[in-house]
Amino acid sequence: MRALTQRQQEILDFVRRTQQSQGVSPSLRDIAAHFGFKSMNAAVAHVQALRHKGALSSQSKRARSLRIVSPLRHLAKPIVEIPLYGTIAAGLAEDRQQEAKGCISVDIESLGIRPTARTFALEVKGDSMIGKHILEGDCVVLEHGRTPRSGDVVAALIDNESTLKTFIQEKSKMYLRAENPRYSKLIPAEELVIQGVMIALIRKCK
Repeated sequence: MRALTQRQQEILDFVRRTQQSQGVSPSLRDIAAHFGFKSMNAAVAHVQALRHKGALSSQSKRARSLRIVSPLRHLAKPIVEIPLYGTIAAGLAEDRQQEAKGCISVDIESLGIRPTARTFALEVKGDSMIGKHILEGDCVVLEHGRTPRSGDVVAALIDNESTLKTFIQEKSKMYLRAENPRYSKLIPAEELVIQGVMIALIRKCK
């Protein structure tokens, strides 16, 4: 990464603090307001400079899609900050709201993924997915908006309760399967909403 100016480093630090405290990146308007810029053009120019120097990445035309990218000094591999939300039940489905817990740093080359603005992570709670080597305390990295295929591990809302299970589709019938014989499969009585498809696993995120 090329050397940053003092202002660029301050903006990068502001992006990191916002991601860690709020679970999302600041908008260009947030950056302009925080640093007292008179116009959005100044914020745009600084962000473009940070992207050019390899410190930030973002998706075109997507708000709050800034990602911090920094090289691992000893491996020279890119690191990306991914929003980490609350726990996801890998056991019985549970009725609860997910809360942002900050971000996790991910070596995208080692994991073989390309995070987007829709990529997020959840901490696993429970033992219903041990057959897929997903253990309590692990972090699952998921992509929101991806169409699941039968056999994919998904974070799902089934009849208003959240859970992590294997998605199964047999003809027109869809259900969720646990990867532990102690748990029964989950068949939706009314609704099954896929919140994210798992694209990577991080062992023991704590």
